[in-house]
Amino acid sequence: MLIAALVLCSGAASSEPMSAAEFEAYVTGKTLYYGRSGEAYGAEIYHENRRVTWSFLDGECREGRWYADGPLICFVYEDRPDPQCWTFEKGPGGLIATFASDPTSTELYEAQDIGEEMVCLGPKIGV
Repeated sequence: MLIAALVLCSGAASSEPMSAAEFEAYVTGKTLYYGRSGEAYGAEIYHENRRVTWSFLDGECREGRWYADGPLICFVYEDRPDPQCWTFEKGPGGLIATFASDPTSTELYEAQDIGEEMVCLGPKIGV
């Protein structure tokens, strides 16, 4: 089902990156699943006040926040304070995110209804 969702999302994007206000209006209160090259990549919960929770769908979650830097939407996380900046455009099936540092290396597509739940397991304890 994920591959079908990604194929639907891989159409041409709009010509303009979304503004911070457009991005915020689109994502706030949602959990979006992203795919890359036909495979699940990760998911992000977009909370109020530009806070986020990211997971590679491995049970580990990272808290963070996003902010605008010109046309870029940048994310910083508790375990990675260096910004990860992206442009977001609306495609026919959802968002298309392009990594700003290397636009040719990473492009993610919003996957619709992939039937997976974002699970955050508790902190690792023990030795």
